[in-house]
Amino acid sequence: MNMQSAMDFTGWSGLLLGLAAVFAGIGALRKPGIWRRMIEEVEQSPTAQFVCGMLELLVGAIVYLANPWLSGDTLACVLKGLGGLMMAEALVILAFCDIYTQFWLKNLGAMHRGWASFTVAMGIALTVAGGMHLAGRLV
Repeated sequence: MNMQSAMDFTGWSGLLLGLAAVFAGIGALRKPGIWRRMIEEVEQSPTAQFVCGMLELLVGAIVYLANPWLSGDTLACVLKGLGGLMMAEALVILAFCDIYTQFWLKNLGAMHRGWASFTVAMGIALTVAGGMHLAGRLV
């Protein structure tokens, strides 16, 4: 058995990204305003902008490259698209962080709870889909 068939990268990608989203959303619901504060801190620090952009680029590239585009595997296709979007966002952060953070600061003010709830819901969906994929039930 080769390593690629032994490791379900799509299932693990979905499960781990989903869990990260669920817990990030729960943290934001527990501490209203925390995401806004983080974005304000990133906006003020060129170092944080670079580190955030590079980390998102790295994670997005790993997710993108680990998930093949297989028309019969919906989760793999969704994750490949998500990885591509993460890479695009990372490049925007690296080049236009001052403009991009203003967009989020405007949206997070009035819609904080909505974004956090949406993040939890999407995280649950990814976690369940990843778990089902790992259990052998292709999603």
